[in-house]
Amino acid sequence: MVNRAQISLKIRQGFILVFVLIIALPALFFSVGKAYYASLVDATEKTLEAHLYSLISEVEFVSDGIEMPRSILAPELNRLNSDTFALVYQNDSLVWYSESAVNLSIDPSFSDTQTGASEFIRVEYNNELYWQLSLTVILGNAQHSQQARFVLLKKNDALVELMSGFRKTLVNWMLGMGIIIALLMAFGFVWNARPLQRLDKEIKQIEAGEREQITGLYPVELLTIKSDLNLLLESQKRQKERYRASLSDLAHALKTPLAVIKSSPMAKDEDVQEQLDRINVMIEHQLKRAATGASDTWKKQTVIKPTLDSILNAMSKVYVEKHIQFSKTCPDDVAFLGDKTDLMEILGNIIDNACKACDHMVDITVTSASKKQITIEVEDDGPGVPEASRTELLTRGTRLDTYEAGHGVGMAIVADLVKSYHGLIDIGTSKHGGAKFTIEFNHE
Repeated sequence: MVNRAQISLKIRQGFILVFVLIIALPALFFSVGKAYYASLVDATEKTLEAHLYSLISEVEFVSDGIEMPRSILAPELNRLNSDTFALVYQNDSLVWYSESAVNLSIDPSFSDTQTGASEFIRVEYNNELYWQLSLTVILGNAQHSQQARFVLLKKNDALVELMSGFRKTLVNWMLGMGIIIALLMAFGFVWNARPLQRLDKEIKQIEAGEREQITGLYPVELLTIKSDLNLLLESQKRQKERYRASLSDLAHALKTPLAVIKSSPMAKDEDVQEQLDRINVMIEHQLKRAATGASDTWKKQTVIKPTLDSILNAMSKVYVEKHIQFSKTCPDDVAFLGDKTDLMEILGNIIDNACKACDHMVDITVTSASKKQITIEVEDDGPGVPEASRTELLTRGTRLDTYEAGHGVGMAIVADLVKSYHGLIDIGTSKHGGAKFTIEFNHE
């Protein structure tokens, strides 16, 4: 399972874009549509209300009821094909209707509202929706008054048609906005990612040994990272110089007394000579281990194939009498993220041991899952390493010359080197019946 912190910036930007296009814009479309429909309903109510008061102003009181002109001021009420209608009732009887309502056949329903209080509702007559505004008023004078109910209707289809046109326009605008937003976000991502790409390029150049520090111009947010990385590089450089000086002094201090003792008559004794050799191996081991701990491994890349070819060429000459068949599989571009000397130490020891242990065959396979994931396998057709001795073989302080058929020489050094590069080493059984050494480096 991928850690959330490992999700790439492109995927995160994609999530934001998907959210905007699939959730935010549709939600905005729905909200704007609802707001526009509400404004249409409110405008309809105000329009009907204007027609209502216009009708009331034109009504005339007569002794047997009310009288209104056949043609009124509102043009919508004078057209036969209009979607707006006006009706006037007295005592639940229709006493007047507008010309637009000539072909209208409905029986409006009213709720019990107080006189002078208007009511605006959506109703359904004959399977068709209308918006209805009704108002009950008292007409007449002090001597004689009459009650009349004014009803104005507007077809809901008119609102639906307006809403449909608005939605088509809104969809076009939303599509245009979606395309513009996607392009702007893509441009913004590329623009924001460029400093990170430049920083990554400079770090890779440092890894390849092409530069010593990060020198590019970066936004304020990356200046702290740039400064910290440069301080780290400078600190490593100073530390490495101190290690080199100290190791040089230590090597001189130890090698000289050993050389004197070896040249003395006392060294002629076989037991003494053996102990001196062991001391020399231990010194080399510890100096090598300390030196690798001081190396700038992240600033170095060593292509494996040339180094491997050099080692195999040397081994074919050293073990020419065994007529060893070397099988090599190694891509040209696979690189070890470390020092060339360390790589030669690791491969040299393991391949040398395989040559000593094998009968006639040694296989070397190098694979790479990615630039920073490397697997090295060395197999032989010898007797192999007993399973009970495999862990001990890689343990520091073990006598390296006690294993049969040559396996073990320098393996503690190899194990320490591999560990210093955060790698893993495993001893198994080869498909040829001998030993199989597997080394994995993962710098992801």
